[in-house]
Amino acid sequence: MACFLVPGTEAIVTTIVTAVVKKKENSELKKASYEGKDVSEKINTRFSTKLGWLNKMLWGGSALLAFEHVWHGEVIPVFPFLTAVKDGEVGGMLAEMGTAGVTMAILVTAAWAGMVIVSNVIEKRNVKNTESKEVEA
Repeated sequence: MACFLVPGTEAIVTTIVTAVVKKKENSELKKASYEGKDVSEKINTRFSTKLGWLNKMLWGGSALLAFEHVWHGEVIPVFPFLTAVKDGEVGGMLAEMGTAGVTMAILVTAAWAGMVIVSNVIEKRNVKNTESKEVEA
């Protein structure tokens, strides 16, 4: 019915957060470069890039779910756009959003968190390998 609205809403929020974080990271890099500090971003992936991964996962999943709901006739091209609202099944729609929608959003976010953890571990390992090679040389 409308479970795609929950991850879609999360996608909107994370898109805004990503823009704010990216702007802050860029201003910090500019400030550091003005102060003469080394601003080469070595190996680490910026957090805004990692948030971008979450955005892509959420937007893609929401779009796929919305398409599936359109395909099955649950989303209609006239107001109120959802057949559940038109037929007066608002309670069922809210229940689906609260169960399936929230579960999907949590699972996607958990998968992203796992990706970030693995990425951080790999980056730390690469930094240690780079440092040990520099010491040997």
